Amino acid sequence: MNHPPKPHSPIKSNLHPRSKHRERYDFAALIASCASLKLFVQVNQFGDESIDFFDPLAVKTLNQALLQHFYGIEYWDIPADFLTPPIPGRADYVHYLADLIDRELPAKKNKIHCLDIGVGANCIYPIIGVREYNWQFVGAEIEPKALEAAQKIIDSNSVLKGNIELRPQSNSKRIFKGIIDQKDRFDVTICNPPFHASKEDAESGTKRKIKNLTSQKNSKAILNFGGQSNELWCEGGEASFIHQMLQESVLFSHNCAWFSTLVSKKENLRGIVKSLQKLPITKCQIVEMQQGNKTSRFIAWSFLSEKELKNWGK
Repeated sequence: MNHPPKPHSPIKSNLHPRSKHRERYDFAALIASCASLKLFVQVNQFGDESIDFFDPLAVKTLNQALLQHFYGIEYWDIPADFLTPPIPGRADYVHYLADLIDRELPAKKNKIHCLDIGVGANCIYPIIGVREYNWQFVGAEIEPKALEAAQKIIDSNSVLKGNIELRPQSNSKRIFKGIIDQKDRFDVTICNPPFHASKEDAESGTKRKIKNLTSQKNSKAILNFGGQSNELWCEGGEASFIHQMLQESVLFSHNCAWFSTLVSKKENLRGIVKSLQKLPITKCQIVEMQQGNKTSRFIAWSFLSEKELKNWGK
């Protein structure tokens, strides 16, 4: 099977046109939806209402307000020290995947089935995908405590029930193996892989971030968005995790129309593309997403022929 020598040129974008987060935070409206947020809102040095983004509880409460106000999520909570995701960026990933599906799977008319690798305690991608597009999800996770927290979120919100199934991953060296059954047919996979190569690397990166933002030399890293070890780092870091994902995706090439993953470090893209070129892929796309001063991106690939993609879901 022939496959393209390189992916399409990156698609560059600001926040997606369908994003609910394109405007500045309306704290009055958010407080009306989540009264506890009021405790953390203050006027900053520029005369604007804001929160202290270095306060983990303030960040978590802001997320609770956003999820309740924009997505109708009545209950959302995560255990201490688990990852609190920046919702606008996570929503962008879902929106641009929806565009890819519309474009590449034209025959797909019923519910989209998405596999979330590393669903986490926050369950954020399934929440957004269900509420924005009525997708159905399988969420894979290796941490039992995270699975317990995610299941409580699902069980506590009637709008999520019946649309999200959680599956435990028992092997830390596996990604799709042990999760995808041969009978499964997913339209797309989604993943936010561990970023760092070690705990020390994670703490060092946080210290640099704090110093750059506040000009303070903090001796102790404060992970304001939280994060357990399996959420923040793995042996070999992001590149190693994604390369393992690429290799395993071949084994399930006809169980899923499109595979995808975030690539946080731009310098990792070249190696990832080289690895993809060695696989029997038929298509590959890179989408760049702009959130303020931050640029993120995801890469998506498929092993299916053009005919199979056109008829997928019939």
